[in-house]
Amino acid sequence: MGSRTGIVVTGTEVLTGRVTDRNGPWLAERLREAGVDVAAVIVVGDRPDDVRDALSFLAGSGVDLIITSGGLGPTADDLTAQVVGEFQGRPSSLDTELEAHITAIIERLSAGRGWRLDPAATAAGTRKQAMVPDGASVLAPVGTAPGLVVPPHPDRPAPPIVVLPGPPGELQPMWPAALADPIVQQALAGAAELRQRTIRLWGTPESELAATLRAHDDVLDGLEVTTCLRDGELEIVTRFGAAAQPNYDRLAQVIAETYPRTLFSPDGRTIDDVVADALLAQGRTIATAESCTAGLLAGRLTDRPGSSAYVLGGLVVYSNAAKTELAGVPAELIERVGAVSAEVAEALARGAAGRLGADVGVGITGIAGPDGGSAEKPVGLVHFCVFGHGRTLARAVQLPGSRADVRKRAVVVALHLVRHLLSEG
Repeated sequence: MGSRTGIVVTGTEVLTGRVTDRNGPWLAERLREAGVDVAAVIVVGDRPDDVRDALSFLAGSGVDLIITSGGLGPTADDLTAQVVGEFQGRPSSLDTELEAHITAIIERLSAGRGWRLDPAATAAGTRKQAMVPDGASVLAPVGTAPGLVVPPHPDRPAPPIVVLPGPPGELQPMWPAALADPIVQQALAGAAELRQRTIRLWGTPESELAATLRAHDDVLDGLEVTTCLRDGELEIVTRFGAAAQPNYDRLAQVIAETYPRTLFSPDGRTIDDVVADALLAQGRTIATAESCTAGLLAGRLTDRPGSSAYVLGGLVVYSNAAKTELAGVPAELIERVGAVSAEVAEALARGAAGRLGADVGVGITGIAGPDGGSAEKPVGLVHFCVFGHGRTLARAVQLPGSRADVRKRAVVVALHLVRHLLSEG
C-alpha cells in the first residue's frame, strides 16, 4: 500500500502509563493524510538498548522511514538523538550555530518567566541539545529541542530517521518542516492517496456486524476494515486506496440497509457532533440535571466550540436536598420512590428545562458504585429521562464496569437519548 513508516515513541513515563501517548496516534493520522501507511507504533522507555532494538526491528521490517518522538531534552536520560546517530553510523558533533540559537531561546524564556538558572548546568544542557549527527538536517526548535532528519550511512542499509521532540506542543508545529525535508520526501516518494472513512452504530453487537461482513465479502476487496465496540457504540473504520472507492460505497450501502435503526453516523461524526448539529439545526437549547454523573454530561456538551449557542447550563444535584432545592424535585417523591428511580429522573429532566429555560432537559440518577447498591437497585443501575416540548423519553440501564466506567457510559446513553428525542422532533 505505497510507502510505509514506523514510529518509535520514547519515554518511561509513556511506557508506564503516567503520560498518555498523544504523538503516536497524531503522527499516524498525519501520515495517512499524506498517503503513507504506518506499519507499527512502538513505545519504549528511556533505555538506549530498547531504543536501538525498536529501530532495528522497524528497519528490518522494510519501512521507508522511521520517526521517533521524545528523548531530546537536556537531561541525562534524553538520549534519542545520540542513539539514532550511532544507529545510522553517524557520530555527533557540536553545531555551534544551533547552540547559540538554543541559548537565545533559553534566555528569552528565562526573562519572560522569571527563571533563575545555573549558568554551568544550562550551558551543559544546551551543548547536549546542540549535538547533531554528521550529515543530519536540523529542524528548527519550537521549544528548546531541535528536530533532526538523519540519513543512514551509505554503508548501512537502513531508512532515514526523523527525530522529533516529545511534547505535542513542540512536535506538531515541527511536523510540516519534517515532512517537507528533501530526504523525507525522497523516502516517501511512493506515497499514494490513502482514504479513511468511519461509520458508527449504536446498539449493534460486533458479532452481527461480523456476520454481515462475511456475507458480503465480495465488496471487501481492497478495503481494510476494523471495528471497535466502545461504550455501546460500534465504530467501523475502513482504510482504502482511491481505486477501491466503489467497493467502499457498496459496503456503506450494505451497512445502511442492514442496520437502519442503529446507524446514527454514516459520515464519521461523533454522537457529540450529531447532537450539537441537531440542536443547532432545530434552534433548540438544552440543560441538564445530573446526580451520579455530577456534571459530566454538561461538560461533554460544552467540549465543542460554540456550544454556548445551545447549552444553557447544568445542575449538579448529588444530594437529595440539591435535587429538591436546585431542580425542584418534590422531597415527597424522593422519599416515596427513592432518588434512583424513573420518576425522579423525569422530575430532574423537567426541572432542568424549567429552571434554566431550555427546550430540552436531561435528568440522570443512578448508582455508580462501588458501594450503595441493593438487590432491587444494584450498582450500575442508572435512570435517564429526556424531556422536550411536552414529550419524554425514559430508560433504565444496568451499566457494567467500575465507577468511572458507569459514569462515562451513562453520559453516552444520555447523548443517544437526546439524539432520539431530537430525531423524532
